[in-house]
Amino acid sequence: MSVILQVDFSMEGPFGSEMASQFEELAESINEERGFQWKIWTEDADNKEAGGIYVFDTKENAQKYLDMHAKRLKSFGIDEVNAKIFDINRQLTKITDGPAV
Repeated sequence: MSVILQVDFSMEGPFGSEMASQFEELAESINEERGFQWKIWTEDADNKEAGGIYVFDTKENAQKYLDMHAKRLKSFGIDEVNAKIFDINRQLTKITDGPAV
């Protein structure tokens, strides 16, 4: 059963198209993570926050990715990462036209 990994953190930038350009290789590498299905990238330049909503095939794979990603973010100077892993209610998600998971 697929799960959601929600991650956010404070970040000075970049945002928008500059973020897309600078993080393209990172985005491509995420596609190779075990159990990864998809990600929505989130950003709020005004409040200097970024993150993402991910879908993984299992809680275990989501947790492994989160552990690795928190270390990677720390290497970028980001020490505090907020994250939660959620189960998906498929019945209600289908009613509200959520992506098939």
